[in-house]
Amino acid sequence: MPGYLTKQEDVAVVGAADLIIRSLLDKQQFSDPLGAADALGISSASWPLFGLLWPSAAQLANRMASRPLRTGERVLEIGCGLGLASLVCHRRGMDITASDCHPLAESFLQENVRLNGMAPLKYRTGQWGAETQGQDGSVQGQFDLILGSDVLYERDARATLASFLDLHAANSAQIWIVDPNRGNRATFHKQMAMHRFEVVEERLDRPALGNVAAYKGRLMVYERPVRG
Repeated sequence: MPGYLTKQEDVAVVGAADLIIRSLLDKQQFSDPLGAADALGISSASWPLFGLLWPSAAQLANRMASRPLRTGERVLEIGCGLGLASLVCHRRGMDITASDCHPLAESFLQENVRLNGMAPLKYRTGQWGAETQGQDGSVQGQFDLILGSDVLYERDARATLASFLDLHAANSAQIWIVDPNRGNRATFHKQMAMHRFEVVEERLDRPALGNVAAYKGRLMVYERPVRG
């Protein structure tokens, strides 16, 4: 690919077959010759983040490998990046749509779909903040399960993520967020509570084991209480 370097590796998924993943070589890669990322407010420093393998994405993928299948369930991954969780869901036959705001996320995702011998995976542009809402190619409709990993990396004073989730979550939906203790969790809980979401947290702390690095974080599951 012109403008940046990539690598390809096998990524282990607990309880499932490994995935072949193409990612950026490192955090120093950058190429935005047409200014597409800049127009979306993606700086040169944050440009490569979509194309790296992140520990929280692996944690979410591991959980989706063992989650019971539910007939007719519509699933959305937000801020998918390389889409590990989406790839696991797709391989299991779930009705999954991956989404991200980065202009190269779809091409990397579909290449990883191809490398793993899967049929094309549904992809939509998903950027909380409403700039893309209603536009062609943007996330549309409601979902029964919404997934995200490491999406609370910035302080969201306008609660744009909570509003995005409220818009696209069906009444009985679950929202699964894996957060590596970024520090914005308490504020996000309050923002979700404004949309009647209650949360249950599960610690995902794991010690280092062999070549696998230690991990500290939480799985947060949000649901609206059922009204009688």
